[in-house]
Amino acid sequence: MDIVVILIFAGIAAVALAFACWPLWRTAAKGGAVLVASLALFMIAIAAGAYMFVGHPDLARRSLEKPDTADARALVTTLAWRMRQNPGDPRGWFVLGRGYLFLQDAQDAAAAFRRAIPLVAPAERPAMLSAYGEALTLAAGGDVTPEAEAAFRTALAGDPKDVKARFYLGQAYAERHDTPHALALWRSLLAETPPNAPWRGILLDRIAILSGMTQAPPNIAMMVAGLAKRLKHAPNDPEGWQRLVKSYVVLGDTDKARAALADARRVFAGNAPALAALGDEARALKLEN
Repeated sequence: MDIVVILIFAGIAAVALAFACWPLWRTAAKGGAVLVASLALFMIAIAAGAYMFVGHPDLARRSLEKPDTADARALVTTLAWRMRQNPGDPRGWFVLGRGYLFLQDAQDAAAAFRRAIPLVAPAERPAMLSAYGEALTLAAGGDVTPEAEAAFRTALAGDPKDVKARFYLGQAYAERHDTPHALALWRSLLAETPPNAPWRGILLDRIAILSGMTQAPPNIAMMVAGLAKRLKHAPNDPEGWQRLVKSYVVLGDTDKARAALADARRVFAGNAPALAALGDEARALKLEN
């Protein structure tokens, strides 16, 4: 990347030198070419020296690169500080909450969404309540807490089509072993879900597992094999890969778990958040140190 930055600044310098030296070149005699060349070298030396002493080549280089997690953390920290000065901005609280979720800090995300709820317009409140409920659920390790369930129910009262509220309320029913209500909610959501929606695969898996439980004892190995087959044909599902790795560990097949982990890392090479989540899952399952 350094060579790219150098070439960019070299191009800018060349244009500047052309404008500066062209009048001298036109009016100079033959010996004037030496004067023009000397002036050009002098200007380059001054510009380079000044840039090295007072410029910020590291910032120029970073402007050409993709932001990393450290950049995101710095932006979230800056936004959190600004929200202390402007606590009445609901959009700012929402963006801050999304930033905390990106950094996998669900507890602080929930706090940010909670601050936004009373500030947003009534039409926007269901979505904010759903975001709040989702953050509470993630902070609880995936369990729909009573506070989260209350947020989802209030969101559905304001918007019966809210996707997150319907999905997580179905999960709440499933956690209470109220299978008929869970399946009814999830099947109605599936009927309205576009084929390319990112949550469709998770929804299908949940419905399949719950349907199997109502008919006969579930064949876990067959379900895991079905999940592996689906990911082979539709691999862009980070959470699906995490479930597959965890399922193999539950079945006691750590070799397949490590193989699935390696496959997932190949699929998401270059996707820093997905790779970080896979790494966390691997360490939690003691597949890696």
